[in-house]
Amino acid sequence: MSKQFSELGIIAPLQKSLADLNISKPTEIQEKAIPILLNQQEDFVGLAKTGTGKTAAFGLPLLQLINVENTAIQAVIIAPTRELGQQIYNSLVSFSTNLPAISIASICGGIPIKPQIESLKNNTHIVVATPGRLIDLIKRGAINIKNAQYLVLDEADEMVTSLKEGLDEILKELPKKRRTFLFTATMPGTIKQLIQNYMSKHVIEVSVDMKTTGHQGIDHQYVVVDPIEKLDVLMHFLNSKEGERGIIFCKTKAAVNKLAKNLAINKFSSGAIHGSLTQPIRDRIMGQFREGHIKILIATDLASRGIDVKDIAYVVNYHLPDVPETYVHRSGRTARAGANGLSLTVLQPEEVADLAEFETELGIVFSKFKKADAQSIEENNALLWAKKIFKTKPNHEVSEEFKNKIRTVFHHLTKEELIEKILANHLSQNNNTTTKEVVVKKRKK
Repeated sequence: MSKQFSELGIIAPLQKSLADLNISKPTEIQEKAIPILLNQQEDFVGLAKTGTGKTAAFGLPLLQLINVENTAIQAVIIAPTRELGQQIYNSLVSFSTNLPAISIASICGGIPIKPQIESLKNNTHIVVATPGRLIDLIKRGAINIKNAQYLVLDEADEMVTSLKEGLDEILKELPKKRRTFLFTATMPGTIKQLIQNYMSKHVIEVSVDMKTTGHQGIDHQYVVVDPIEKLDVLMHFLNSKEGERGIIFCKTKAAVNKLAKNLAINKFSSGAIHGSLTQPIRDRIMGQFREGHIKILIATDLASRGIDVKDIAYVVNYHLPDVPETYVHRSGRTARAGANGLSLTVLQPEEVADLAEFETELGIVFSKFKKADAQSIEENNALLWAKKIFKTKPNHEVSEEFKNKIRTVFHHLTKEELIEKILANHLSQNNNTTTKEVVVKKRKK
């Protein structure tokens, strides 16, 4: 039977905040981590997949351990991306609603630094930061973390692979006598090295049942396509999921932009985010996605860290990730908080053999997704064409005289006859174009 937060030692004000947020039962990582973080003095490593409640696992004990009489920064939380940092900050603010004396600051990159410098002049107990912005503030003398008692590294596996130098700089600024809480979804060799180099010898390690919790509710499937049909197969899949929310992951920014353009042309409700976009644009797109104004998010792996959006029905790996750890973070965007979800990987024939490594490494099994046949693809493309026509705005610059000439051509046709004729014309043109493309490709070979 699951314990209550009160049994884990969480104080009444935090319990009330959790109740207001409709959080009643701790997750497994919370049950295991909270008592240790509250009552012991050792460093801590928590191994748990995405979507298992890691933020509350370290956030609730931290809030409880803060001494409000001490005006110095007592806790530094570092996240690899601003999206994740903002998510952690928002969660801590929500948890601390009934602890108004605690001050929390978000100092993440991508937004103006001057307001952050001003906010740090006030008493601050906890800072949530991205490495680059934190280093910038340290160099400017705008922040002092030399007295911090707690350091939290969230999504630490991402931190050491892409931000190691920055992390080293930050660790030099922190006191040696501190407690470090490290949370990660995977345990590559780099994480083990970091634990060995930067944490005390007496580290308490806790992990949840990785083979069940991390993948529970996710249906892992794959579909094999030739390059020429890849977009059509994807659009057929997306049409079958109309109204549901999903994320499509691409390897590169250029691939994200190209796919986003193609989906926009075909009137899919979508938006794109990657590292080259300005932070305000990324925030706007994410806001539209969270609020349901757009249903499809196309993203690089930047977005696999820090998207905690409810009701994501599916994830599409439009390109197979390079390593199994990346697949964990991508697929973990769906099936959150006990829900079910689909993770569909689109493969080219030569990539099928690579799936075995992912299955072995992650302890999962991929099943084959039934690819749409040629007729279904053709019908789906015709449906997309019809939707494009429906959503096309009238051209008010066309003269009435010319419009009347066009009307005269069609005036004797019923609505049904007109639809049949323009559909037949579209299918005929589409078939001719497809035939030409195939002939051209064969010649090139």
